[in-house]
Amino acid sequence: MKQFLLFTIKTIITIAVLAVLLDYGYTAFYLKNNNRNKIEYVYNSQARNYDVVILGSSRANNHFVTEMFEQKGLKTFNYGISGGHLFESSLLLKLMLERNYKIKNVILEADLNLSSENRSETVAAKFLPYIHDSEIIKNHFSNQADFKYIYYIPFYRYINFDGLIGFREFYKTVSQQKTKVLDKGGFHALKMNKKGKMKNDLTYLKPLKRNKYYEEIKQLCIANNIKMISIMTPMCANTKGIDYFDKVKKVYPEIYNYENAVLEDKYFSSCGHMNDAGAKMFTARIINDFFNK
Repeated sequence: MKQFLLFTIKTIITIAVLAVLLDYGYTAFYLKNNNRNKIEYVYNSQARNYDVVILGSSRANNHFVTEMFEQKGLKTFNYGISGGHLFESSLLLKLMLERNYKIKNVILEADLNLSSENRSETVAAKFLPYIHDSEIIKNHFSNQADFKYIYYIPFYRYINFDGLIGFREFYKTVSQQKTKVLDKGGFHALKMNKKGKMKNDLTYLKPLKRNKYYEEIKQLCIANNIKMISIMTPMCANTKGIDYFDKVKKVYPEIYNYENAVLEDKYFSSCGHMNDAGAKMFTARIINDFFNK
């Protein structure tokens, strides 16, 4: 019995030490890389200057053509992230400001994401390698239900989010395998949908009366003298519950409603995402409305 107890204690200690060493090793490599996703591109950076920073989900990533802003002499980067929520947009902006980014304008895609304050598991996980290195990230996650596990248990976050920051991503980071995420100034163009008519249903979606992370972004912009341009981006014409955008406008009158700026299906890849042609048409409208004055 004594030998079994001793063996158990040694095993637990060995696992704990191994977990600490693996946690340190994974984190050390993530702290050196900045070419695989937009989060590490910001985290492992120094001060940058922008005329325009674009934040939001895929409805920002696929809708604002960086090159078109650049052609107007506006230093721009599209930091929209597919699957992202306002939780991550707020945190990304905090990290930019901590690194002394000078930003004149923030274009924030604020529409469907106003209906929730939840984090995006697929995007939020990309911040976790830095949670022990950053008070900002630590504090941002501190009200999450699993915070104690991801912060206090060594290597837990790498196991729990293995598909996102685990061994495969670690290997690609160590071997300096780049992605195309940062190409074209962060803009990702979608192809034309050839499957016919599209549809969507927003009937049961409701904007929160005071989305915590939207308000955070707004206050960060005010405090840092950044002009914030909040925009609802287009949806296809065949959308049930399209009055959701009117509901957003009533709760947040400062948000510009462009949901019907592009309507024809030929300009969409899916009902909620324009293709390259639609994105260019929409971007031209935004530049004309806000940057040609």
